[in-house]
Amino acid sequence: MTRLRGDPEHPITRGFLCHRTSHFLETQYDPARLTTPLWRARLDDEFQPISWDEALTRAAESLLRIRAESGPAAIFHYRSGGSLGLLKHLSDYFFERFGPVTQKRGDICSGAGDAAQLLDFGEEDSRDLSELKDAKHILLWGKNVFVSSPHLIPLLNEARRRGTTLALIDPVHHKTASICDLVAQPRPGGDFALAMAVGRRLFELGLTDPEAATYCDHLAELRALCFSRSLEAWREEADAPLEAIDALARRLGDGPTTVFIGWGMGRRRNGGAIVRALDALVAITGNLGVPGGGASFYFKRRGAFDLSFIGRAAPPRTVCEPRFGAEVLGMSDPPIRAVWITAGNPVAMLPESRTIERALRTRELVVVVDAFLTDTARCAHLVLPTTTLLEADDLLGSYGHAFIGAAVPVVPPPEGVKSDLEIVQALAERVGLASDLAGDARAWKERMLAKVAPYGVTPERLAQGAVPNPLAPKALFEGRVFPTPSGKVNLIYEMPTRGAPRVTEEHPLLLTALSTERSQSSQWARGRSTPREGASAEERLAVATVHPDAAAKAGLCDGEEAVVEGGLGSLRVHVRCDARQRRDVLLLPKGGHLRDGRCANALIPARTTDLGEGGALHDEPVRLRRPS
Repeated sequence: MTRLRGDPEHPITRGFLCHRTSHFLETQYDPARLTTPLWRARLDDEFQPISWDEALTRAAESLLRIRAESGPAAIFHYRSGGSLGLLKHLSDYFFERFGPVTQKRGDICSGAGDAAQLLDFGEEDSRDLSELKDAKHILLWGKNVFVSSPHLIPLLNEARRRGTTLALIDPVHHKTASICDLVAQPRPGGDFALAMAVGRRLFELGLTDPEAATYCDHLAELRALCFSRSLEAWREEADAPLEAIDALARRLGDGPTTVFIGWGMGRRRNGGAIVRALDALVAITGNLGVPGGGASFYFKRRGAFDLSFIGRAAPPRTVCEPRFGAEVLGMSDPPIRAVWITAGNPVAMLPESRTIERALRTRELVVVVDAFLTDTARCAHLVLPTTTLLEADDLLGSYGHAFIGAAVPVVPPPEGVKSDLEIVQALAERVGLASDLAGDARAWKERMLAKVAPYGVTPERLAQGAVPNPLAPKALFEGRVFPTPSGKVNLIYEMPTRGAPRVTEEHPLLLTALSTERSQSSQWARGRSTPREGASAEERLAVATVHPDAAAKAGLCDGEEAVVEGGLGSLRVHVRCDARQRRDVLLLPKGGHLRDGRCANALIPARTTDLGEGGALHDEPVRLRRPS
């Protein structure tokens, strides 16, 4: 491979690749990539290369022994998203048939938002992006499209040229502000209060839908909640100007209006309540079930695929994903003795990295399937090298739109590398489950495409390019009928049990670790090896972005080295000043390598959200200080 380009015929991406994918060849041909299984009996030993036969035989014998001695609950299978390929779910299927074993629950990425929308609407999906042409207003609430949804940018620019207004609501200033005519930067976590202030103005100005009571439950109670505090009290809690509150209310009331809800807001202790409040604003203004309107949090990317054969057997117990480390350490009767990790790097991805590291390093057997020696792989006894997205033979749903596609291998994997499917099939042969996992990638694709095969969606058709998901609703919530128990929107009507995070004099900044255009946790970040000798501070250290006043308060200037300190520890950083940021926010890149001292998650406690057992990742107060 010498070059990567986007497919110009794809109706959404239109030939455009994000920075991370356009530079994927640096990952594909990184000399640090693993091409042979690695084994060590004790974590104090150095890894030694071994054959696949020996690696899988050792893994199978250990798993069988632990199951016989302690039962399948003593084995924990953790699978994250990886490349989002559907065939990666077959590791779930293997461990279900082998046990079922202990599995994860909750969702570090979108748990609170998922639970909120299912509670409100009975469904979690979005209208087709082509309907943005009908929107008079678009609100990007907590959403940096340049990082999370770059394919949206051409559609948003087209909307602007048609006269659609764009607003950004986010405590963090970022590039998306450049395409918006209204920008508001509320207090971090103040979105619920801001939504209540906007809701109050909607009721005061008579901008709610006169028919809202016919398709919304708890409308009167929501109104009472909005009026339970004065507008000024809500405004002060949100730390947002009245002009912005009024403008947002008028844009919602003058629909059709689409609200794109960013996942970051769900990553707070009150994240579920925030998403529910935004759902309510969209509902009571009549912006559901109409072209150009909606509360878009998620596209049902797996909705086209048939995974019904997985998950039929209930696991004996589960581990909450954001609390991975503490729960693995705390489990007994039986304790977790073995951990198998697929498509993820929990030490870098999840909060409280050191606790996860300690949990893994104290298990009897840890197996990691990955292409690189990640922070998590460094806690393993056995590391199994697997394929990349350019070598994968798989099915794919999509983030941010309703097209489905296939990963078609463009190059063969290096000698000594196996796909996830080949790994679980070889393991299955050694534990008496060969028939359960039998079949090549094409056969499994056909099985998973059973729901859409009647519409002509086949592996061959997907190999030619993305196709629209034929099961995606053409008109979401048509007729304003919702798959809730009552058939109506279930509006939020109570104050959240958890409030917005607060800074203190001792810790005056809220740590916000975000994906960037160049990096997504550790899977996409450049520089897997230790930074080169003589590297600059900005290359060696994580970059902490703060307002100049926040730096000055700590006696620091732009470009200096500093320490970010919180309740769990500290991180040495390179300071970057940005006068467009709030004075109570400290930004770090999300994830980062723990071994290089760049992992923001080492500073973030393992706390869950109010709904969905997501990770409350953005609520940790920290301080900036000079190095000792």
